[in-house]
Amino acid sequence: MRLTTKSRYGTRLVIDLALYGKKKSVPLSEVARRQNISIKYLEQLVRKLKQAGMIKSQRGPHGGHSLAKSPSDIRVGDIVRTLEESTAITDCAETDARQCGICNQAGDCLSRWVWVEASQAMFECLDNITVADLLQHPPS
Repeated sequence: MRLTTKSRYGTRLVIDLALYGKKKSVPLSEVARRQNISIKYLEQLVRKLKQAGMIKSQRGPHGGHSLAKSPSDIRVGDIVRTLEESTAITDCAETDARQCGICNQAGDCLSRWVWVEASQAMFECLDNITVADLLQHPPS
């Protein structure tokens, strides 16, 4: 699976809110400027992350966005699952069904288990990294 800009930019958005939204809501214009991401794109990400309960919003003159949870309670795997349409590295790894029906080898494929295992391993890794962990690591 190649992670899209949704996951990468969404993670940057959440980190930005963790850094700058501790005491006040952060306007998307500030996030857009710091992260060099368009406001329109950030609005799409905020909508999904808000529905997932990771971000909260405040309207008005002092409005903006902040984290709805502690950075230690937001896992990178949750961000990716929320923002990506697919969480499997291949189409055939999308389902647990024995026969996926995706390719011409459906039912006879000897390699499908590799893609299922790889998808699971990726999320095991991402689920072990929280936003708080990311805040501890300076950029390299």
